[in-house]
Amino acid sequence: MIMEKMITLQQDIQKDIEEIIDGLKCSNNFICYKSKFERLSRVQDIGMESFLICLENKVLDCRFSINFGDIYFCQCPLRFYIAKHLKK
Repeated sequence: MIMEKMITLQQDIQKDIEEIIDGLKCSNNFICYKSKFERLSRVQDIGMESFLICLENKVLDCRFSINFGDIYFCQCPLRFYIAKHLKK
């Protein structure tokens, strides 16, 4: 029973991620997903609805990076999902 729930959860996560990726353009070619979440941009979850703080040095290379004063925010839907649902 527990294994069935884990498999269902993994399938649900996979489906969610595929839906997010569909139609999304990524300047890093979805390396976070393709690396099985091993190569992730460094972010900090600050509890906002759809933003994370980006802790990367090359924020200007990312189309999902938004500058607000001295802080860069990440608005990548995939990175947000990974941070919120996979806690990575």
